[in-house]
Amino acid sequence: MNTQTSEYLLIIDFGSQVTQLIARRLRELNVYCEIHPFQQVTEEFIENHKPKAIILSGGPASVYSNNAPMPPLCIFKLGVPILGICYGQQVMMHCLGGKVEQGANTAEFGRAFITPSLNTSALLDGWFAEGREQVWMSHGDHVSKIAPGFHVYGSSPNAPYAVTADPSRNFYAVQFHPEVHHTPKGAKLYENFIKISGISSDWTMENYRETAITKIRQQVGNEKVICGLSGGVDSSVAAVLIHEAIGDQLTCVFVDHGLLRLNEAEEVLSMFRKSYNINLIYADEAELFLNALEGVSDPEIKRKTIGGLFIQVFEKHAKSVGGAKFLAQGTLYPDVIESVSYSGGPSVTIKSHHNVGGLPEKMGMELVEPLRELFKDEVRSLGVELGLPPSFIERHPFPGPGLAIRCPGEITREKIEILRVADSVYIDQIRKHGLYNNIWQAFVALLPVKTVGVMGDGRTYDYACALRAVTSVDGMTADYYPFTHEFLGETATRIINEVKGINRVTYDITSKPPGTIEWE
Repeated sequence: MNTQTSEYLLIIDFGSQVTQLIARRLRELNVYCEIHPFQQVTEEFIENHKPKAIILSGGPASVYSNNAPMPPLCIFKLGVPILGICYGQQVMMHCLGGKVEQGANTAEFGRAFITPSLNTSALLDGWFAEGREQVWMSHGDHVSKIAPGFHVYGSSPNAPYAVTADPSRNFYAVQFHPEVHHTPKGAKLYENFIKISGISSDWTMENYRETAITKIRQQVGNEKVICGLSGGVDSSVAAVLIHEAIGDQLTCVFVDHGLLRLNEAEEVLSMFRKSYNINLIYADEAELFLNALEGVSDPEIKRKTIGGLFIQVFEKHAKSVGGAKFLAQGTLYPDVIESVSYSGGPSVTIKSHHNVGGLPEKMGMELVEPLRELFKDEVRSLGVELGLPPSFIERHPFPGPGLAIRCPGEITREKIEILRVADSVYIDQIRKHGLYNNIWQAFVALLPVKTVGVMGDGRTYDYACALRAVTSVDGMTADYYPFTHEFLGETATRIINEVKGINRVTYDITSKPPGTIEWE
């Protein structure tokens, strides 16, 4: 979905693991951009979108591969600035008359150092002030001959054409990845490209809000909308934004599936009923969900069961409001990006949102997803713009299936209640120590393991649990939070003392990758 701002930068994705970081760099510069997989970028697409500048991403392919990813050749005749990154550079050279080589001594992976040529370029303003610059390389092929009109501006040991440009056409190409933090001055390079492009850095939450409201009104018309409200920052921001656009045409449905955190329902209902005049249905369906999940251990069956029951609940309430034709969801930009592989293959299920992705189709409803162009931190900024209280804007992510996927093994009411209390103690500890806003996500997983313990001179045989806390920017990658041993010891003592049913506490120090943030 394109907001059709007057100044629009297109990122053509060739499958790089870090394409999303390009968009982040540009968003940080207040530049509006979108990522689209190469197979969707046709001549017709270009004509309809009219980008003011284009970036060609990296990717795992070779220009000599069968069905190698390529952009439409028309982009080179648009007269707009183009920047090629890694594979994007090789594509530019291949298409414009240069040469790319495969084989021995062409690969370069990891940290490298670029030395400048005698030529100077506005793309490299602020570079080489202190000699060579560190960059991050990740390429198997390399450019062995630059295309006519291009000149060399920087080289590395295995990339003689590490920085090339044809200034007369505003074509620029680099073999490294300026978007990653291992290229310390990468952000400056993108800033320079934006200046060259003449794109205004005026994309703000205020104008995003205005544009989104207009689009919602155009899409919905006079029809009714139901919004699945979880109480998390994504659905809360989506609900408030849509309500600002269409008022009483919106009805939020808060489904209590019996798998929420302690006092979650009360907090969400209180905020929305006290702070916002939004039609809100509280659907207490705990028995429906817990009965269906009793004894279920397979994580995929858990997700599918929960997704199917959500369909039933939303169907019921879509009818109760007089036949809603739209379903609103808090889908974010990472969800959209991760749902399309560069090769056009099937989507990978990343988050619980995708497990109910077929809901509108089954219900005969259309989706309203006003946040699908935003990253998580941008959603929080929009929440500030909309006046949501900090207590909701700063909330840690909470999965749709709730505590069900934090309880590996079979689901029972007893285990869910033990987990709910343990989680509340853990979060209370984090808040008391002033660490909540330093952590992306924190929770307790109740393990399908019982261990022997000694409490009050008696033998116990109770559950073990694992504490999880991670730092992240967007949830795509994450590292465990480095709690002190004092904090962990104090927290373990509280959980064992206050939570009946747990006698052993562990801490999960797995990063993402190779692990995931959630346990299931």
